[in-house]
This record gives sequence, C-alpha cells and structure tokens, in this order.
Amino acid sequence: MTQSTGPEPALAAGEDPRRYAQILTAVYDATMAGDKAPARPRDLVGESWRRLQTLGIDPEQRSVAYQQIDVSDLELSRRESGLFDILDDLARGLESVVQDGDNILVVADRRGRVLWRSGSTAVLDRADGLGFVEGASWAEDSVGTNAIGTALVSRRAVQIFSAEHYVRSHHPWTCAGAPIKDPRTGHVIGAVDVSGPASTVHPTTLALVDAIARLAESQLREHHRQNLDRLRSVAAPMLARLQSPALAVDSNGWVAAVESVALRNRVLLPEDLATGRFWMPALGVCDFEPLPGGWLVRPTGTGEDGTPSETGNATTVSIDLRHPQQTRVQIRSEVGEWTHEPTPRHAEILCLLAVNREGRSAAQMAADLFGDDGRAITVRAEMSRLRKHLSGIVQTQPYRFDDSANIDLQLPADMSRLLPHSTAPAIVRLRLK
Repeated sequence: MTQSTGPEPALAAGEDPRRYAQILTAVYDATMAGDKAPARPRDLVGESWRRLQTLGIDPEQRSVAYQQIDVSDLELSRRESGLFDILDDLARGLESVVQDGDNILVVADRRGRVLWRSGSTAVLDRADGLGFVEGASWAEDSVGTNAIGTALVSRRAVQIFSAEHYVRSHHPWTCAGAPIKDPRTGHVIGAVDVSGPASTVHPTTLALVDAIARLAESQLREHHRQNLDRLRSVAAPMLARLQSPALAVDSNGWVAAVESVALRNRVLLPEDLATGRFWMPALGVCDFEPLPGGWLVRPTGTGEDGTPSETGNATTVSIDLRHPQQTRVQIRSEVGEWTHEPTPRHAEILCLLAVNREGRSAAQMAADLFGDDGRAITVRAEMSRLRKHLSGIVQTQPYRFDDSANIDLQLPADMSRLLPHSTAPAIVRLRLK
C-alpha cells in the first residue's frame, strides 16, 4: 500500500476489489479509533487523513452540508471558472465511462465546488443522497478525502476507493479525479472526476481521467493561442503606425505583438490595471490603453517611479444606437480604432452606463434591467462577459465607464426607436423622455 510519484490507481490490476475493500475498512477503523492498524494506507491517503484529523473534520458525518445557491450564481461560477469553453470536450472524452449508467462525471472549480455533473438518473439520485450536487463544495476540508478535493490539494491525479474516503458514508463509492491547470498561469483552476459504486473500480479509470485533464489543458492552450491571434490582428496595424516602442498584451500579460521592444513571451502587469500611466519592472513607466481582450502598452522612456495618471489623449467610446437592428461600439485612440458589436443585453447595459456616468451598483443595474434589484447575481454574470470584450473601458465597484474615457452616445432621432426590442424598465423610461 505504498505510493509512487505518478498517478497511481487505488486498486492494482488483478486485485480482488472486495478483499481489498475489507483490508481498507480494517485500516480505516483502526486509524480512526487511534488503534494499531493492520497495514498502512497509501501515503497520499494517510497524509489526507492526518490533515483532516488536524482540522477536526467528523468522519461520521452523514451527508455533505452545502448551501443552496441561485441558478444565476452557479452560472456565474461556471463562466468565471475558466472551464466553460472546454466543457463539451471534457464530456465527450469521458462519455464512454458514464454512458453505461454506473458512473457520474463531475467538473469542479479550483475551490472544489461542483459546477457540472452528468450521469444516469439512478446514479444521480444516489449522488443526491451524499450531497454530491451542483453548487456543493467537495473540497477536502468540507467532505474529507475524495478524488476532487484531494486532487486539488495534491495537484496530481488520484483515485480514492471505498474506505480510503475519510467520511464513512462515502465508503460505497470509488472516484478518480485529476486537476486541470491553466496553461497561461500554471495555476490549478479545477478538476475532472468520475465517481460511481465501489464495485465499478478499475485501474484504467485513473489513467483515462488524467488523460482527459491533459486534453482539457491542451484545449485551453489552443483557446489562448486563438485569443492572442485575434488580439494581434487588431494590434499589429496600430503598432506599425506608431513607429515607437509599444507592445500588445492580453489581460494576463502574454505578448501578442511588439514594435521596437525586445521580444518576450510575457510581462508582469500592475495590479488594478486601468487606462493611464503605470510603472512596470521590465519596461519602466508605460501608458496603457485598452484593446479588445488586452492592452496596448507604450513605454514612455522615463525612469521615474510612475503612478497612475491621465494620458495625453483620452480614449473615445462611441456607442451607436441609431439603428434598431444593430448596435455598434467604436473605440478610438491616438493609435487607431476598433469596433465591437454587443449582444442586445450588453447594448442595454452600455446605454445605461453612458447615461449614468457616475456608475451603477449591481443592485441598481438589476432594477434597471429587470425591475428587480434582487437579481444582482445575474447582472454580475452579464458584466463579467461584457468586460471580457471591454476590459479597461468598463470598470467595477460601481460598474461604470473609465473616468478618462470620452463617451459619445448616439441615440435615434425618434426616441421611441431606442433599442425597440428591449423591455428593460430603464430603457422604457428613456424612450419616454
């Protein structure tokens, strides 16, 4: 019952699951009672048990205590997890494991919160009894040793079988999980897990789950490449016209294009970045201007310790609402311009932010859009999506346009034609002015 350095299945090929489960139960009972165990648990499991005993987690807890969360809150967690775009790839990769109805597929975020699950009605019903539901936390410090939480802590693929689970009520289950790392940062952003009755344990499941996690990372890497390509297509003509040192970077500091600057893959961006002037360790004082999905960074050539300040030429944001069927946002600065076509909901939000330059809280925007200030979580989900396109232009706390931006709101001559398909209360009021 020792542990290797790579992904190790809980059950060796050819080993009898029932006999092994009996051994594990004897080890578990003795360890939890403080008695001498007939064998040692695997190092991975033993370390997890000791962590949980130190935390005072009750191994006899009957079910997972989880807080019921709003559907829109769950949707926001999904979109902010960094895993949303690759969910279909994960599901397809593990379809063969869950299609027979004995196993459940689960994807969790970096904190162990269950974001998605898939499986037959029968296995989902059994999972419900354990609180293994969307929105529940399966972090180690919430529910004990399990493939999701322990994979996140150990940063490696793990398989937990029967009495290796710290909580006794989980012993009828087996699970295999692997962490998913963001290739841009190296940080663990979630985990993929396959769980089912202990009788379904198989040594190859762990290898499959680990392979799917690596595939997910490959897909994330491809998404990152595509995003950099899109940023480069916008930024490269601007940099060529500048004829001065500049570079275009995404929101994580990865470089998409450079002009008269030493080539590098990534730069460290300042915290709380906004349009203005900031100091960077590698480049000195730089002016920052927003680009779709990133930033234009222009070294000033000075070595002084920079603090945020106004740039010489403010960015102009033109919001054209004159055409009922199409809203267009044009962003112009001294180095060039780019356009964005927002969704109908985002067009409503941009209109309201332009009218309310002082900004709107999530609750205020919820009342503006839905007539219900209790739908703030829904607003936060929409703002998260909007800011992916307009990062650096739309700010938070409260939601507002950057103070240095010039906002040009172009309204229809006949205000009754303002966003005619919108039913948002605040838009309806604007039509009547």
